[in-house]
Amino acid sequence: DVQLQASGGGLVQAGGSLRLSCVTSGFTFDDYAIAWFRQVPGKEREEISCRSRFDGHALYTDSVKGRFTFSSDNAKNTVHLLMNSLKPEDTAVYYCAARPDRCGWVYYGGKFYSADPFEFWGQGTQVTVSS
Repeated sequence: DVQLQASGGGLVQAGGSLRLSCVTSGFTFDDYAIAWFRQVPGKEREEISCRSRFDGHALYTDSVKGRFTFSSDNAKNTVHLLMNSLKPEDTAVYYCAARPDRCGWVYYGGKFYSADPFEFWGQGTQVTVSS
């Protein structure tokens, strides 16, 4: 039974930091791409960061590059998203997701777009950044 459990969200002032975690189980962690998405009610889901099984580095959408850091703890089948210098526009529900092998994202106009769907999703964790 595949599970992804996201946690670590909360309320923080602008300029502050949060560290999200995504604990996974039920699949071979090293064989999957793991990604973070976020969504604001009424808006489309946004691709934030992703690490494929083949790359040692992660992809970041332009709006978070230099502020967010994706990391993996393979021994614990867990990924983290360290979010620094948070801005009010980072307010959203953040989701982790997994799919085999590659992220399958296409870069265009400063953003990534999913060319291939992610199979497994966590439940989301709310991040609220106050100004």
